[in-house]
Amino acid sequence: MYDLIIIGAGPAGITASIYAIRKSIGLLVISKDIGGQAAWSGDIENYTGYQFISGPELTSKFEEHMRKYDISLKEGEEALEVRRGQDGITVKTNKGAYEAKTVIIASGKRSRELDIPGEKEFKNRGLTYCATCDGPLFAGKDVAVIGGGNSALDAALQLMRIARRVYLINIVSRLTGDPVMIEKIQGSDDIVCVMNNAKVREITGDKMVRMIKVEKNGKAETLAVEGVFVEIGLIPNSAFAPDVAKNSLGEIKVDAFNQTNIPGIFAAGDVTDVPEKQIIIAAGEGSKAALTAFRYLNSYKP
Repeated sequence: MYDLIIIGAGPAGITASIYAIRKSIGLLVISKDIGGQAAWSGDIENYTGYQFISGPELTSKFEEHMRKYDISLKEGEEALEVRRGQDGITVKTNKGAYEAKTVIIASGKRSRELDIPGEKEFKNRGLTYCATCDGPLFAGKDVAVIGGGNSALDAALQLMRIARRVYLINIVSRLTGDPVMIEKIQGSDDIVCVMNNAKVREITGDKMVRMIKVEKNGKAETLAVEGVFVEIGLIPNSAFAPDVAKNSLGEIKVDAFNQTNIPGIFAAGDVTDVPEKQIIIAAGEGSKAALTAFRYLNSYKP
């Protein structure tokens, strides 16, 4: 039985693992990937200590720091169920089951889907949910970014350096991201075309995406694009913990000490109801969760 299992290896999970191992806690980290949403980010200009760094670069530094310690890591495993029993907590994954005295859920969020015709058919065939990962594949092409918040603006800012033209399709009447990002978008009218009050109705093509059908102010039109980047929000990865209390958005409820409603189960980062989803906040919450788990283990009774 492990002292602690951490689910997720994004900023919250990695930071939690570093704080935990320095407290000599016997731990295991389980994660589908390394970096989480941070790895998808483009230019990061608000992480203390770095005037400028990209998401992949910051993720690499996180991973390098974690791997300096003797931390057991099960990469490529997905948590399917977390439940507390009489003798501890069981974490079931797609590859096995593990027992622990405590668990920190730091599983982050995943991209929300459009749920329109053509989305599933053209996934990874011109349609993607990660501009950082796939943007370079669309050099010199016309593309569409769907969304109007920070994630969509970040994607558009990345793509305007690569693509020939970027359509930014926003369902509401104005962009809702940070003013500094909106200003950059508005200063690039020759490359980025902002379409407010617009909704994508269908994605079409042959072997790859060729066109999207858009409804703008009640009128239908088509746009010839070869790439579609979906950036309409995120969904918490919390369904595998059915007994943990959540809010209406599916985010895990935590107190100031990252405690959930179940003793021994803690949560940190974007999967929780902590306001403001930022890399630096997730990292801080991860450290808090590890320290709380350490105090809990000091008085642990099965």
